Amino acid sequence: MARFYIPVEIERRVRKNAQNRCGYCLSPQHLVMARLEIEHIIPIAKGGSNDESNLWLACPICNRYKSDKTTGIDAETGEIVKLFNPRTQVWFEHFFWTEDGLQIVGKTPTGRATVKALHLSDDADALEVRSYWVLAGWHPPEN
Repeated sequence: MARFYIPVEIERRVRKNAQNRCGYCLSPQHLVMARLEIEHIIPIAKGGSNDESNLWLACPICNRYKSDKTTGIDAETGEIVKLFNPRTQVWFEHFFWTEDGLQIVGKTPTGRATVKALHLSDDADALEVRSYWVLAGWHPPEN
């Protein structure tokens, strides 16, 4: 898919508002070995826009899994629910870290569906990197 042009000033504001971390797994830019990507909360393919209100940051792993998804299945209820919106929802209301800091657990239907859809707790590469961050004392983030 072609990359849509996002004006530099909008990208700067999105990065600042997102605190330079992935909206889904909270990976901070200074620890990720790739540039965090501007992602469309509602994908262009699903009618989303390039408006700043529809943009946030995602690490390449989360963005790849999110793709054009806007909904997921809550494993507890089997219902289709909207995925987490990092621009309008509070991460710690929908998720928490396991005691070892490696996995993200969903607290709500939205959280559980997002964990599953974006593979927040079962991507082998993400788990390995997080394990090193935990050993270094850099992870998990507290807020």
